[in-house]
Amino acid sequence: FLQTKAAQGIAGTFAVAAILITVHQIYLHLRYYTCPNEQRWIVRVLFIVPIYSFDSFLSLMFFNNDNFYVYFDSVRDCYEAFVIYSFLSLCYEYLGGEGSIMAEIRGKPIKSSWFWCTCCLSGGQYTIGFLRFCKQATLQFCIIKPVMAILTLILQAFGYYKDGNFSPAGAYLYITVIYNFSISLALYGLLLFYFATKDLLSAYEPVLKFCIIKSTIFLSFWQGVVLAILEKTEVISPIYHEGNQLVVGVGTVSAGWQNFFICIEMFVAAIALRFAFPHSVYSSGPTSTHGRTVSLQSISSSLKETMNPRDIMQDAIHNFHPQYQQYTQYQHGSKP
Repeated sequence: FLQTKAAQGIAGTFAVAAILITVHQIYLHLRYYTCPNEQRWIVRVLFIVPIYSFDSFLSLMFFNNDNFYVYFDSVRDCYEAFVIYSFLSLCYEYLGGEGSIMAEIRGKPIKSSWFWCTCCLSGGQYTIGFLRFCKQATLQFCIIKPVMAILTLILQAFGYYKDGNFSPAGAYLYITVIYNFSISLALYGLLLFYFATKDLLSAYEPVLKFCIIKSTIFLSFWQGVVLAILEKTEVISPIYHEGNQLVVGVGTVSAGWQNFFICIEMFVAAIALRFAFPHSVYSSGPTSTHGRTVSLQSISSSLKETMNPRDIMQDAIHNFHPQYQQYTQYQHGSKP
């Protein structure tokens, strides 16, 4: 089925629709770019749909090649680390920055909860170290994932990596374990932060945003796990030509189904993200550009600002620096 025009047509239709919906939403945010500190992170989160959709569709188009899809998927997987960090940073901006957050939660007891996985933190209090851990947990994924992606490409070139091969002699098993631990830690950090600040974030409808981000990323993750199990139990089989000549390996078939499903899922994600991050919040203010022309140069300048990774690198240096200290500067309008 994955080799048919029907599969490519279905995946392509959903992928194009998802891209158009999200690109229009990104354009509206850039047109009404009235709150750069927040909208910068929103645009970065929204880009997950075009990147996932385009990448997955390209992988499906080159389905018959056992190597091409790994290159495409590496780009897609690297961006998911960026999205987790961007969403956490957006929540920080909503609340006025680290200093404002600490002014609200410092000294409060951490409630024990099996659901939120805070049982081991019972009896403790919220400190600056807690916020630092939440940031570090997401930032480590932004570092580990690209490193693992580059390592995967190198190992594949030398024949040590084969997707779906859990043999201890290959690299797939070890990279998968490291990747799974890293993404779980990143999502745990995001979960802890939400648990600590859910009352403060209530005005920003965090549940909808958090569920969409988590489901978009975690669904593809667990989907890959399920497909790997189906592959191992031989429910998913390689594709042979007549005469038992292997055409497409079982790992590639599994990845093909993953990419096909992602193309469809991104259409749903695009619609959900449109409701989660509406541009109307920023276009209805007193400084909005409603009723006047906005130049393409202005929109292009805003886009360049959102995609500049300088702030991320600075944040990583700050949070992993051995002389890490509490922020003492508060953003304009935050509580002292």
